[in-house]
Formats: sequence, structure tokens, C-alpha cells
Amino acid sequence: MTSHLSDSLVAGTVANLALERARYWATSEVFDPATRQEIQGLLDSGNEPEIINRFYRELEFGTGGLRGILGAGSCRMNIYTVRKATTALAQYLRDFHSRGNDKGSATNLSVAIAYDSRHRSQEFARAAAEVLAANGIRALITKELRPVPMLSFMTRHFGCAAGICITASHNPPEYNGYKVYWQTGAQLVPPHDREIIRRYGEISGFEGLKRVDYAEAKNKEMIREVGGDLDEVYFTKIRSLMLHEHDLSLADRGKFKIVYTPLHGTGLFPVTECLKRFGFTNVIIPPEQREPDGRFPTVKYPNPEEPEALAMAIKLAKDTDADLVLGTDPDTDRIGIVVREGNDYVIFNGNQIGCLLTEFVLEGMTQANRMPPNPLVIKTVVTTDLQADIAKHYGATCEETLTGFKWICERIEAYESGALKPKKSYVCGGEESYGFLMDHFVRDKDAVAACCIAAEMVAWYKSQGLSMSQVLDHLFIRHGLYQESLHTITLPGQTGEARIKAMMAGLRQDPPLKLAGCNVKIIRDYEESRELAVTGSSLMQTAKLTLPKSDVLQFELDDGSKVSVRPSGTEPKIKFYVSVRDARAKGCAASELPAIKKAAQDRVNDIQKTFVDLANSQ
Repeated sequence: MTSHLSDSLVAGTVANLALERARYWATSEVFDPATRQEIQGLLDSGNEPEIINRFYRELEFGTGGLRGILGAGSCRMNIYTVRKATTALAQYLRDFHSRGNDKGSATNLSVAIAYDSRHRSQEFARAAAEVLAANGIRALITKELRPVPMLSFMTRHFGCAAGICITASHNPPEYNGYKVYWQTGAQLVPPHDREIIRRYGEISGFEGLKRVDYAEAKNKEMIREVGGDLDEVYFTKIRSLMLHEHDLSLADRGKFKIVYTPLHGTGLFPVTECLKRFGFTNVIIPPEQREPDGRFPTVKYPNPEEPEALAMAIKLAKDTDADLVLGTDPDTDRIGIVVREGNDYVIFNGNQIGCLLTEFVLEGMTQANRMPPNPLVIKTVVTTDLQADIAKHYGATCEETLTGFKWICERIEAYESGALKPKKSYVCGGEESYGFLMDHFVRDKDAVAACCIAAEMVAWYKSQGLSMSQVLDHLFIRHGLYQESLHTITLPGQTGEARIKAMMAGLRQDPPLKLAGCNVKIIRDYEESRELAVTGSSLMQTAKLTLPKSDVLQFELDDGSKVSVRPSGTEPKIKFYVSVRDARAKGCAASELPAIKKAAQDRVNDIQKTFVDLANSQ
């Protein structure tokens, strides 16, 4: 009885707070008439569930800044939350630099801004520029839509104090977002994110937010539009990544046929231009997916992780007998790869793509004597350990970070700046969610560069008589077989958020000690920063985890399998990662691999089902 009463009181408090916020949005003249009318309509109709979903909290900073459904409300992406977030960013930048931190001063600051093809992206980008200008910070904004990696590069190239990219990456069309980058060109990490979040939370209303008209600020040179000058410098840098300039002829590159889809996003111009500079001129674009379009009308999700998002490009490849299919998400940081092998088109997942690119880059740099001293590969804790094996084979160190490319780039910066010693030279790195980065002039995953490297990779191995599946099999025979899976449960809204928290809490309080017939050996709790050894039914802390706190649990089994679970930082999802390694593949005959692969896949399926069922029971 007490528990039910307590739950009702919490629900009542949330509803009252949501109604109070909704009334403010419906009546304050700081909001435009259409916004006030939209919220008043919800109040008049008594649509309490929708009011709660729009107002039960403020739109929060996640792993990449703000991200949410477009619409009016404190928990929605709109021009007001953009102005509020930009005000918080401007306040922090001025405070930070007035204390004499790092480079620059509070009177000579600039922020880079880019935007993707989503609904209202340019409007939000210009709104951010207006707020920055009103706060005495110069805004450098792209004349046209440009992808995330170019925003990262732009921030570094112009010596900006921060960067903003208006994008919701691969989310459905009803979403938009606001990614914030630090002067390093990498997304925010502590303490900067916490300080901006604190200031954002302290802004209780919208009446005091300063802004200046875009045209006026542009005339006063507080807003500068950036175009071809940025493009040319970035494209030249991408061209420098070529590994086989002298032993893969221009003729072979020109004959190599590629179907590329930007999935209605920002990739068309930069990807095709950079492919051309790599010598790949035979590039076909699905006409229905060519132009930027925030509706993403030809796909359910504009996400190259989803095979169905690449279906149109694969069909075109089959019709034109293309060698390779490449796809990028709307902000062009994730890459999907499909390769023709005989009469089939083989789809590779994110872990496989990362391993193939890592092998190609390390092998190519070794052969060309381009490997730097103390070479470094970086991956995330939920990414396959095969990447670590490949790195070791070429004499490189492989280090792990939390999930999210910002942590990979924070580690790059730590070595670059000397904060971590001895110095290591970053070569490449990746994460299972279809992100890859070679070199470090960009500080986020870069699908423009990855498309060029992937095209050269597939064309190079083809010239050597090898398919990508054969290269992957060679890696398995060299290191042992790895098989991974990702299972995602989507739980939107306030009730979904509470359900995800309950799942994580249940797994923490009563962790599984056995999974799919195998004992759990080690539990890593990144929120509690501890590693626990499991002996029978007892748990004993054996190590303190040194990575920043994050709501991630990882279970390592006696047979070397791993299961990880984490809530998404940008979407209403909880994600389950399974990785199985079968050492029998190491040194085996190629004819033995199919049976080992099947056994590993069966094992992955068994562990995944057992663990997801357990989580759902919490």
C-alpha cells in the first residue's frame, strides 16, 4: 500500500510540474503565437499524457549534447531550447576564458557552427549564431549544410573555442539535436559538459536570453559564413590518407564501380568529391536518395547500421554490377559497407568494418614505412577484441574507452597534449556502431574519410584476388574467431525512461552469476568504477576501473564471452552487446571455419536471449 501511494505521489508531482511548465509556455509572450497556441490546445483538450511527455523534464544533455523530438515544450527540440543551450555555452566560454584558461581570451572568442539536412537545422544553426553574437562571441557558420567531421575539423582549423553541429545523426525524421564540441574538435567531456549543463539548468525562463538579428550581426562581422575555403583544406587532408597511391593504378580505380547513398543527408558533396580525389570517379548515386531531405522519405531510419536503409543502394548495385556499396547517415559520421562477392552482395556489420579497416590501415602503413613511433589504436569497451589482436600483430598498442567516440578523441588529445605519457601516436580507431577514424586532424568519427579508405581497401584487396570475406577469414585464422551481436529495446517517454532505469538497477542489485550454461567470471560496473570477481555465489572487488563513470555493466564468462548492457545516451533505448570468441579457429584450415562460425553464432544467440529475458524480468 505504501509503495503504491508513494508511486502515485511521484506521478502527481510530475504531472503538476508538467502542467505548470505548459501554462508558462502557453501564456508567456517570449514564445511565438504558434507555440503558445499549440500548447494551449493541449491544455484545452486535457491531453495529460502528451503534456507530461513534453514537459516532465528539461531536454537534457546526453553523450552528444541535446537530442529530442521536434516540437513545442521543455522536453522537445525547438528554437527556445537551442537559444537556452547556446546561452549556457556562451556563459561558460566567457567564464572559462576570463580565468585565463588555455588559449584565447574572453574578448576574442569564436564558435564554429554547421548543420545537417533535418527539419529546421539551418534555422537552429542561425539561432545559435544570433545568441553567440549577442554574447560577444563570433560565430563562424557554414554557408551550406556540412557534416559532423567537417564541423570538428572547422573548429580546430579556425582555432575556435567550441563548435556546434545541428544534427540528430541517424534518428528518425521527427528528431533534431545539438552537438557541442570543445576547442580540441572533440565532443564535450567532463568537466566542460557538467559546467554547461549546470548553467543550462540554472536558466529558469527564456525572457532574459540575449540575441541579435542574424543580418545585423553578419554586417557587424560577428557572424561569418564559411564556404569553399574550408572545403578545400579539409579535402586536401582527406587525400593525404591514401595508402596505395603508387600500386593501385588510376585505371583500376576508375574502373572500380561504387554505389554511394547519402540517405538524404550531408554526405553527397564531400563524399563524392573526396572519392574523386582518391581516383574513384565511377560513382553512382540512387536518384531517390540523392538530395538532402529531412523527411528521409525512402527509409524507415536513415541509419546505415540498418540493412533496409541500404536496400535501394544494393538494388542499384545489382542492376549496375557495382563492386561496392557505401552509405552514410545524415551527419556523415557513420559508414555502411556492402561488397560484391561473386553474385552476392555481402553486408558487413560495424565490428567487421572496424576490423577490416584497422587491418588495412595498419598493414598499409607498415608496408609503406609510415607507421609512427609508439603507434596507438583505440576502441570502446563494447567493441570486438579482434581490433586489439590486430593492433598487437602490427606492434601497436590498443586502448579502450567508454562507449562514444568523444572518449576515443579525448584519449587522442590526452596523448597529443602530453597529459598522458609516454607519448603514443594515434593511427586509427573505431567503435561497433559503424564509426571509424584514421589520423587525428578530425576529432570525431569521419565517414567522409572512411568511405575513401573503404573504397581503396576493397579495390586493393580485389587487385590482390581477395574478397573482404576472405580477408576477415584470414584474420580469424590468425587470431581466433569473433562473433558479435547487438540487441536494442526502444522504450520512449517518461515510462520508458523509468523502465530502463529499473532494468539497470535490477541487474546491478541482483547480477546474474551464470548465463547460458556458463559461469560469470568477472563483472565490471562502470557506474561504480569497480571490477568484481565471481566465485560461486560470492562477489569480491579485485580492481578499480579508471575510466569515467558511466551507466554500463559488463559480464565476462568463463569461456571468454562478454555481455555488456547500457542505456543509450541519445535515444530512448537500452542496448545489449554480446561477443563470443572461439579459439579453435586460430590456425585452423579454411574448410573448418564454417562449422566454427555456426557454433559461435548459436552461442551468441543463446547468450543474448538468456540475458535479454533476464533484463526484461527486472
